[in-house]
Amino acid sequence: MLSNSLIELDRAHLVHPVASYRGHEKMGVRVLKSGIGATVTDASGHELIDGFAGLWCVNAGYGHESIVEAAAKQMRELPYATGYFGLGSEPAIRLASELADRSPGDLNHIYFTLGGSDAVDSTVRFIRYYYHAMGTPEKDQFISVEQGYHGSSTVGAGLTALPSFHAGFGVPFDWQHKIPSHYAYRNPVGTDAGAINAASTAALRKKVEELGADRVAAFYVEPIQGSGGVLVPPPGWMKAMRDLCTELDILFVADEVITGFGRTGPLFACSDDDIVPDFMTTAKGLTSGYVPMGAVFMSDKIYNTIADGAGSAAVGHGYTYSAHPVSAAVGLEVLRLYEGGLLENGRKAGARLMEGLRGLSSHPLVGDVRGRGMLAAIELVTDKERKTPLPAAADPSRRIFDRAWDNGLVVRAFGSGVLGYAPPLCCTEQEIDAIIERTRMTLDQTLEDPDVRSAMA
Repeated sequence: MLSNSLIELDRAHLVHPVASYRGHEKMGVRVLKSGIGATVTDASGHELIDGFAGLWCVNAGYGHESIVEAAAKQMRELPYATGYFGLGSEPAIRLASELADRSPGDLNHIYFTLGGSDAVDSTVRFIRYYYHAMGTPEKDQFISVEQGYHGSSTVGAGLTALPSFHAGFGVPFDWQHKIPSHYAYRNPVGTDAGAINAASTAALRKKVEELGADRVAAFYVEPIQGSGGVLVPPPGWMKAMRDLCTELDILFVADEVITGFGRTGPLFACSDDDIVPDFMTTAKGLTSGYVPMGAVFMSDKIYNTIADGAGSAAVGHGYTYSAHPVSAAVGLEVLRLYEGGLLENGRKAGARLMEGLRGLSSHPLVGDVRGRGMLAAIELVTDKERKTPLPAAADPSRRIFDRAWDNGLVVRAFGSGVLGYAPPLCCTEQEIDAIIERTRMTLDQTLEDPDVRSAMA
């Protein structure tokens, strides 16, 4: 009765993110009840391995008592402290310092947000302020990458390049522009890294020339494009794009909301890419999803230009919950856990995950396997030679998710037939192996789908 009651209450009142409202009302909610380690349990008692860590965010895994205690202790001592009026709290100050110590290069200044979307929004405001302070306010055009994701706020959704975040919302704005993705599996220039890198740098250079070099403010990119289908750039791509931005006098923004905090191996993916961006956005793994928090990292040059430009005047950007002490206390404890063994376990588990997924390459439906660390995807096709996607009639986002769920596995099933993986870093070898086996079972079931069989005939 309790479960049924919750389903009806959900239908009547709770608006779900990125959902078909009528479709959700028809299907009803699946209520999650508890979680421990890499496992979640729903209200009916069905246990599943969470192969997607919530929404790419529960990097440390569920049920860490030390994280709960850190939050509870801070709530008892000081549940809230504003950052306005020159005030602050010890956890926020210490977390900013610890993050700056570990950030690439001179990203020494941290502005805390509630999540990834408002972190991206904040960078847009900071960048506009920066160029006004530089005396070049005409630099007001922004470029991002097709199939990239930079949040669903009014401004961020325009930098995002996924149709569902644009339709009906009146975005992107006329100052938001795109260049093609590096998408190696379906890139017109083929899969050669050098050719893809050359095509991308040429596309960015051409776009800047079209807009005017004196007009372009910044370039936004994810080290791995997450919501676009876990698209991994070829080696050297990020560095090539960063170097070009430096040459063209464009600020480079690395969106590490998904890739940060061990998701790809190191604390930040930019470290493996050997780059130092002008801005870096993070969230998700920052608190392992236990409480809301995001962060904008800005370089010394950016910070000092804004500070000097403002002089004695206030920089008019702020959030009520910026640098929230409870979120900061959680962030400090999560960071301790990462460096206390979770990052290392994640590296080993990620290698095993990639090996296991590559072992599925011979399956009739698997066209591509890609990933880095504990961030991976397999792309399903009905014809490997032609790379023919699953037919829309097969409704892959719903049917595959449902089958995996029934098999005891949570994955991200994209409408394009891509399956996304982002398990908690705490996964054991047995849990990684179970993710692979349950994926294989789900693929075998999908292979028997009449719509899929018809498309393969």
